[in-house]
Amino acid sequence: MLPSQRHLFDIPRDVAYLSAASYSPLPNAVVSAGRDGVARKARPWLMGQDFRSEQNERARAAAARLINANVEDVALIPSVSYGFATAAQLLPPDPGSRVLVLRDDHSSPVLEWQAREGDGGFSVETIERPRDADWTSSIVAAIERLDAPPPSIVSISSVHWADGGLIDLDAVAESARAHGSKLVVDGTQSVGVLPMDVTTLDPDFVVFPTYKWLLGPYARAFLYVAKRHQHGRPLEQTASGRRSVKSEQLVYLADTRYVDDARRFDMGERDHFISMEMASVGMELVSGWGIANVRDRVAALTGRIADGLNIGLMLPQAIRCPHILSLDVGPERAKPIAAALADRNVFVSPRIGRLRIAPHVYNDETDVDRFLACFEDCRRLAA
Repeated sequence: MLPSQRHLFDIPRDVAYLSAASYSPLPNAVVSAGRDGVARKARPWLMGQDFRSEQNERARAAAARLINANVEDVALIPSVSYGFATAAQLLPPDPGSRVLVLRDDHSSPVLEWQAREGDGGFSVETIERPRDADWTSSIVAAIERLDAPPPSIVSISSVHWADGGLIDLDAVAESARAHGSKLVVDGTQSVGVLPMDVTTLDPDFVVFPTYKWLLGPYARAFLYVAKRHQHGRPLEQTASGRRSVKSEQLVYLADTRYVDDARRFDMGERDHFISMEMASVGMELVSGWGIANVRDRVAALTGRIADGLNIGLMLPQAIRCPHILSLDVGPERAKPIAAALADRNVFVSPRIGRLRIAPHVYNDETDVDRFLACFEDCRRLAA
């Protein structure tokens, strides 16, 4: 099994940080890349002529590797919300159709469609939290409803951010295809920890950032665009998205036709001399460890936590992801318990009335045991 990678991070021994689903610490190598980037921006005349394109393509390749995508099918974007805005522009829902979202899903897969609902002639249908906690069955049932038209769009996260509910994307994708529905996936809480292969899954779009499980900075994210959608108009009109708009040419706007692949959807001002390389280094670390090895490592830690608790989990192991635990501590007690734990240098996250615990490869068994040793005391204090 992959051992703890704590030695690659600047985490004091008395800190148990168990909140990767919020945002991760940066590995030392990523911090160094950031410092190098700041120094590079301070003296830009030292950059080689090809540096910008090399840096961008390095990040694109690192992101593509995580989901087994072709490099040319991945766009460089600043955020998950940007990715969903792009998807919504390219996939306007049919008038009279439905767009499916999850109850209490994170903002981006939901708000983009809600904002367009009134003018688009479609309805946003929220799939309620299933009583048996099985999100996958509820999504498939919503797609296959006999008393409503098939949904135009299924817009979901691959893992429910608040409770760690695991969604079987293969089953959802199969149902969506059978009913002519497009699948747009927020992979924020799974890419880098759970395997994803877009060549077999065949989603329409997948969006994911780097600042959580991929050990990178804010404002770096990636958008997988299926080839069938690569001929639409991007959100921004950029030189990099056109075939030949270059400042060193005698004719600047020599060929303003869009490029033929997902690069046309790259954000404006994509040449981030600082954070793009940071994102690459973080993703390359994850790929180097192996996604299955990362999954097994964090599953061992969450399993140790689950075995040591004297409180029931929100979800049984069979339908929760291996890297997030959600504790039902009572809606009024989640925040006080998290605050009491933080006073002891143990960091977890209160999320919509639950306590969310999310270890990563920088954690070890000592962190888990510290949490377990503090939890009951903090729970009593918050009573």
